[in-house]
Amino acid sequence: MNAAASPFKWTLRFILLYVLFLVFFVMGAMAVAGVIPDAASSEPGLVPAAAGLLIIALVNLVVVAALILTSRWGGWKLAVSLALAYYGAVTFLPQIETWYFLSSLTVGPELLPRLFLMGMPTAFLFVPLAVWILGKRRAIAETSPNPALVMPMQQWLWKLTALAMAYLVLYWTAGYFIAWQNPQLRAFYGQPGEALPFFRQTANALRHDPMLFALQILRALLWVLCALPLIRGSRVDPWWTALLVGLLFSAPQNVAQILANPLMPVASVRLSHMIETASSTFLFGTLVVWLLHRTHDSFGDLMGIHADDKRSQPARPI
Repeated sequence: MNAAASPFKWTLRFILLYVLFLVFFVMGAMAVAGVIPDAASSEPGLVPAAAGLLIIALVNLVVVAALILTSRWGGWKLAVSLALAYYGAVTFLPQIETWYFLSSLTVGPELLPRLFLMGMPTAFLFVPLAVWILGKRRAIAETSPNPALVMPMQQWLWKLTALAMAYLVLYWTAGYFIAWQNPQLRAFYGQPGEALPFFRQTANALRHDPMLFALQILRALLWVLCALPLIRGSRVDPWWTALLVGLLFSAPQNVAQILANPLMPVASVRLSHMIETASSTFLFGTLVVWLLHRTHDSFGDLMGIHADDKRSQPARPI
C-alpha cells in the first residue's frame, strides 16, 4: 500500500509545483507589463509561446527540486539560502548584463528595475514553497563533520583569484568564438562587418571598454557567492554537486531564450547568446565546486592523484 502510494504522492507534488511555478512566473512577468516593447517587433522563438512556457517551467522545476532533495539542510535555512542563490543566478546576474549591454539599445530606464523585480516571485515564493512541498520543511541537524568550504584563508584567496580569472577567460573566449562569430549579433551591438581577429578584438576592448572586464570579475565573485550555500549544503558526491551547480548557473537563465523576446528581437542573436552563455556558465559552475568543495593539500590532491599514486613525489603545498 505504501509502496504504491509513494509514486502517486510524488506525482501529485510534482504537478502542484509545476502549476505553482507557472503561476509565480506569470506573476513576475506582470512586473514588466505595459513597459516592455511590443512582442510583435520580435522574430519568433524556437517554439510557440505556450510550449516554451511549459518547457521553462519544467527546466526550472527539475533544477530546483534536485537542489532541494540533495541538500543536507531543511527548513528556513534551506529555503532562504536556495532562494537567494536562485535569484542571484537566474535573475540578478543575467540582468546586470542586460543593464550593461541593452540599456542603450532596447531597455529603457522605466523597464530596467522591473526586470530585477520580475524574478522575485519564483525565487522568494516558489522556492520556499517547493522546500515545504518536497518534505524538507524541518531543519536538519548536522551530525557529521562537513569539510565543504573549510580551508585556510590563503587557499581561499588564491582559489577566488583563480576563479575570477577563469571566469574572465571563459566569458571572453565563449563570447568571441561563439556569439561574436554571428554577423547579426555584431550588427545588433553596433559593430557590423567582419569580426576582428581575437587578440586585436581583445586589445580594442581593453583600450575602449576596460570597465567590461572589471564588471566580469565582480560577476565572477557573485557567481561564486551564489554557489557557496549549495556546496556547503550538499549531501551528494562533489561531482553531482558540480553538475547541479553548473545546471543552476546555465539552464534556467538560458532556457528563456527559446521564446520571442522584444529586448533581443533577432532570433539568431538569442540562439548565439544561449549557446555561448549556457556553455560558459555551466563549465564555470563545475569549476567552482571542484576548487571549493574542500581544502586541497597539494597540486596532486587538487588533481585527484591519490597518495598511493605519488609515493615517490614530495607533496607541494598550494
